[in-house]
Amino acid sequence: MKTLGAQIKERRKALKITQQELADLAGISINTVVAAERGQGDPKISTYLSICNVLGLKLTAIL
Repeated sequence: MKTLGAQIKERRKALKITQQELADLAGISINTVVAAERGQGDPKISTYLSICNVLGLKLTAIL
């Protein structure tokens, strides 16, 4: 099973969205996107929800 970060990165690339574009659309910093994709840091659930909303993913489905 892929990690949450790996799923986010895979979906972002499939949509041809850069990390900066994802950050801008989700209203978060690029450093937060990078950390989320790497599984680093301690992002809030609201951060993951913002990312998933932009990517058209359901957080509950990928957890």
